[in-house]
Amino acid sequence: MFRFEHPEHLYALLAIPLLVLFFTASRLHRRRALTRFGDLQLMEQIAPDMSKYKHTLKFVLLVIGMAILVIAWANPQWGSKKETVTRKGIDLFIALDISQSMLAEDISPSRLERAKRFSQNLVEGLKGENIGVILFACNAYLQVPLTVDYSFADLFLRTANPGMAPSQGTSLAEAIQLAQESFPEENERNKALVIISDGEEHDGAAAVVASEANDNGLTIFTIGIGNPEGSFIPTKVAGRQDYKRDNAGNPIRSRLNEDALKSVAEAGNGLYFNLAGRDQQIISALRERIDQIEKQEFEQQSFTDYASYFQIFIALGLALLIIEFIISYRKSRYLADKDIFA
Repeated sequence: MFRFEHPEHLYALLAIPLLVLFFTASRLHRRRALTRFGDLQLMEQIAPDMSKYKHTLKFVLLVIGMAILVIAWANPQWGSKKETVTRKGIDLFIALDISQSMLAEDISPSRLERAKRFSQNLVEGLKGENIGVILFACNAYLQVPLTVDYSFADLFLRTANPGMAPSQGTSLAEAIQLAQESFPEENERNKALVIISDGEEHDGAAAVVASEANDNGLTIFTIGIGNPEGSFIPTKVAGRQDYKRDNAGNPIRSRLNEDALKSVAEAGNGLYFNLAGRDQQIISALRERIDQIEKQEFEQQSFTDYASYFQIFIALGLALLIIEFIISYRKSRYLADKDIFA
């Protein structure tokens, strides 16, 4: 299995587009300066040994060499020893509401962004469990099956948005039903579901489905996001900022429906929390309650030893930088009459 020991160092690669922009701007500035000084063809006759292409060649070598050194800095590794480890935990799904009402900004910067941030912290706080991700609006969609690859789950939570749901609306019942279907058949008691939503459901069937799910061994927790006073739902119309409107043209105010979320948690023998800047307290309370659920043993194959290969990238990166340094700006006498880019 391939990984970077320090993936955060890869952010340094973002400097490369800036270098390209700087190089392009400097080349244009140099060309304009030469044009003001005199005719370009005359300038080429004055400096016949100056290469047209080596500026670009040297810059490409410099950029590639720097990029490879950044990769070396992140330390690419390959798993060299795989072992089967027996662990204890439960199966748990995080169901995130991605309906358009989650774009309301009564919680800064928006309900959805705040919920995504909490979901990522929740994955971090529940490491050790089998975690999956469900996204839902009018319908529910399994995005990440139960896994201990927490970075994979984090990726889908980070990129969640209403555009991933073909039909809009909010159906808590759909999320609960899909979670039930996605647990292993042999797991009858070691499972839980955490729903993060503003609770604006329209079918009213969630509590009934939650009760049935609890009878099948599923414990359901709900996290409310938003304010009871509510807020308008921002949208763009013809490229300008507006709000989602009803058939009469009036802005639609979306409100947190705590009653619906509380009833689902009660029917699912779980707990309800209001997400109001209390991430760690909520995660700690969830952790404590989840630890009370009977654990199951499961085997997991994972790499325990990794071999580092940063030396190869350092050598390659330094070699390119040395070649760039050695290459002069003068034309090669072997290629003087040839256009190597033709």
